[in-house]
Amino acid sequence: MLKKLLHSRETTAFAFIVLMFLGVGAINPNFLSAANIWLCFNSSVVYTVVAVGIALVIITGEIDVSVGATLGITATISGTMIRDGQPWPLAIMAALLVGLIIGSVNGFGVTVFKIPSIIMTLGINGIVRGLIYVYTNGKWVENIPFDFKNLSQGKLFEAITFFYLGSLVLIAGVHLILTRSKRGRYLAAVGDNIGGATLLGIPVNVTKFAAFALCGVLAAAGGVLYVSRVGFVTPIAGNGYEMKVIAACVLGGISLSGGVGSVIGAGVGAAIMASISRVLVFVGLSSNYDDTITGILLIIIVVSDALIRRRAVEKARRERLSAKTQHAAVEGKGAAAHG
Repeated sequence: MLKKLLHSRETTAFAFIVLMFLGVGAINPNFLSAANIWLCFNSSVVYTVVAVGIALVIITGEIDVSVGATLGITATISGTMIRDGQPWPLAIMAALLVGLIIGSVNGFGVTVFKIPSIIMTLGINGIVRGLIYVYTNGKWVENIPFDFKNLSQGKLFEAITFFYLGSLVLIAGVHLILTRSKRGRYLAAVGDNIGGATLLGIPVNVTKFAAFALCGVLAAAGGVLYVSRVGFVTPIAGNGYEMKVIAACVLGGISLSGGVGSVIGAGVGAAIMASISRVLVFVGLSSNYDDTITGILLIIIVVSDALIRRRAVEKARRERLSAKTQHAAVEGKGAAAHG
């Protein structure tokens, strides 16, 4: 049990963030204050929620690069409704419905029309970005009521925000569904071996469609959280979030090939992504390097994952070849003895 835990991808991601914090703390001890550490985690709530959603898609072996645009348009819609005095629950439901529609369109295109997910979601990303400008006429959504903005500041024991606590509950719930329920395990089965999953009677298209739909809903939830945390919405809100959350998933041990990883790792990866800008400031570098470092980390981890998978395939092939050779040798000896 302990050996399995130590070799898990989530443990590697957790070790990475601990070492990163300790390394920055060695350069600037002020970074290791309790308030700053909690700030790193609390500020990752939007990344965490969206990363959980896209993790579901990646585990099935697909990708969704429209989550940033989905976050942007749902933040715009919910922010506008709340600003104009609409009931908060109605604004939140409207945002979630829009996210569900976008995710469902992505899932429909990928599963029914067999459009590669990178192409389908990239196209939807462009369409949704355009709709944001049409909806807002290129203007910012401002003057969000203070009461709604203040929701993101509520804390438990003056440490962890209720928003981030909710994201941890989300991670735990989704993790239990993926690992304990029959339909939850379908996602990893589809991502690991789609042909084998089909032979076992797993509804591949339904599983992928559900993953995209849930991804859209969680991106929309991230949009609502964004409005409360930031307090305003620009036409480019959410731009670049797709790379951040994909990097979070990869850093958290989720393979882009599908079938491997968990939402726990995605949550840890999201905390890493949210911490990078603060880390840069504490080591004396500009936060403008944030996207550059994210891209470098993404490439390094993806290449490493590809090499590890290739080595695993080669090892399995050699083991099969060795077994066949030994079996042939045994048969040869038996034939010689009877001869």
